[in-house]
Amino acid sequence: MGVLMSRRQTVEQVQKVSLAVSAFRDGLRERKSEGSTSRRGTIEDTVQELREEEASEVGSSAGLQRKEESSFRTVAWERLRDGRGVEPEEFDRSTFFTPPAFARPTQTEQDDEPIEISLEQREQVTNDETCEVCEVWTADSLLPCRVCTRVYHDGCLRRMGFLPQDNTGEVIEAAHSETGWSCYCCDNLNLLLTEEEMSSLFRSFQQGKVAPDSALTLKVFLGYKRLSGQQEGKQPSSEEQEDQDALQFSALDPEKKGCIEWVDFLSHESVLHLQRTRTQNALLRLLTGKERERARATFLSLDQHGDGLISEAESRRSQHTWFRKRHKEVPSCNVSISHVGPISESSPASNASQDQVLLNAEPEEPSRTINWPTFLRESTIYILAARPNSPAIHLKPLA
Repeated sequence: MGVLMSRRQTVEQVQKVSLAVSAFRDGLRERKSEGSTSRRGTIEDTVQELREEEASEVGSSAGLQRKEESSFRTVAWERLRDGRGVEPEEFDRSTFFTPPAFARPTQTEQDDEPIEISLEQREQVTNDETCEVCEVWTADSLLPCRVCTRVYHDGCLRRMGFLPQDNTGEVIEAAHSETGWSCYCCDNLNLLLTEEEMSSLFRSFQQGKVAPDSALTLKVFLGYKRLSGQQEGKQPSSEEQEDQDALQFSALDPEKKGCIEWVDFLSHESVLHLQRTRTQNALLRLLTGKERERARATFLSLDQHGDGLISEAESRRSQHTWFRKRHKEVPSCNVSISHVGPISESSPASNASQDQVLLNAEPEEPSRTINWPTFLRESTIYILAARPNSPAIHLKPLA
């Protein structure tokens, strides 16, 4: 990404470039005129001119293509000059849309150092101004990510293979809804793992006889959980543990197909691996500015007394709200695209039946109270697990 400039600065720069290009072309014309005069009248020059004419006739189709490309660039520069941007549909050449090569993160000693995230100090998070793919600004047609600050043209995503044609309308609606949409970088939780962590996870898959890119039935899922527990030195799975694993399988299979998709299983295991191997401080550093801001808003909405404390029951109920996503009945025209994170209990986009269960829960016995740092530490893993666009719940919170 280059340095972002204001529209006025962009127009001025384009005008300067246009003047320089015009001067360069004038100079080429003068040189060509002088050269043609000096060689006129010679047989060799006549033969050369005939060859050039024949070559121009043979390459007429190539010349037409170059003319179209020149016209394409002219229109693009005019749009930039006028501050209107370039339409993504005009970038129809496949070489402009090579899918990115993902680089896995590396861990440092600083990741485990304590990190302080203030409740009172709010963060002003703004989205990028230009598309992450083509680096071009195009008015209000960009799709913002609900996790990071990247924005995209739907056309750019489609040409890179990250947006199926039959799913375009749904993604556009989600991106401009209160729930939001995660870009291809944030949607893949496996990209949070380092090379070493990924190698360890795949060794576990091999030992558990789980074939990559294949759907998992309940029997295979429970069998893998038993084997992975034994490899970690845990006690044999109890009936209660198997019941919890079965509930997690059900959460990963929201459409009740009897099997879970590989990408959902991989996201689930990636989150668990992060939970097992990373310190709490390292996990906190994975949160983005948008996620921290939404966590602040959630905590403040629960802190009705303003004393900086909420009950443990309220904290656990809030963990479920992070996974309310992709509701098709969400209004998409009258909401701000800057809203990110889970849907609060008061949001019109929240699921009515789930809200009724959570908000009208039976009064519980007084439980311990927790402050903001504790709330954030306990919620971090669920905030990360809620990033994917899939309706599956990749880490089911405790009841």
